[in-house]
Amino acid sequence: MSDIEIRVLRFDSDVAQGLVRAALADLAGRYGGSGDETPVDAAEFEAPDGAFLVAYRDGEPVGCGGWRSHGDTGEVAELKRMYTAPAARGRGVARTVLAAVESSARDLGRKRVVLECGDRQPEAIAMYHAAGYERIPNFGYYRDAPGCLSFGRTL
Repeated sequence: MSDIEIRVLRFDSDVAQGLVRAALADLAGRYGGSGDETPVDAAEFEAPDGAFLVAYRDGEPVGCGGWRSHGDTGEVAELKRMYTAPAARGRGVARTVLAAVESSARDLGRKRVVLECGDRQPEAIAMYHAAGYERIPNFGYYRDAPGCLSFGRTL
């Protein structure tokens, strides 16, 4: 969408962290706890091993998503911290961020994207399916957690 601007920011920037806090609050409302216990380090979202992208509409940050390297081959990116602010939902923000994340990962040599998602996020699951993601065996921090759904897509 032409009214959405994507910017690459540091994961530990104030803007990115504000969106990450909102994302975790959203997840906490769905699942309890802190929302997501997955260990992350800001350095994981720095090129060439990752990136963190923020979507802006009318100059305001309204969504985000990032990727970090996954596995030993250097060919797989793991999608992390996808989020769209409630007021901006239904306007193509998440799809735009997802496409930008995929493009960034592809540009830095990744051939596949994988992600973990919970079963209480039907809107996210529907978007991932529409974008060509398919269920894969669970992996990562939540591999054995009830309700964990993992997806992957070849770029």
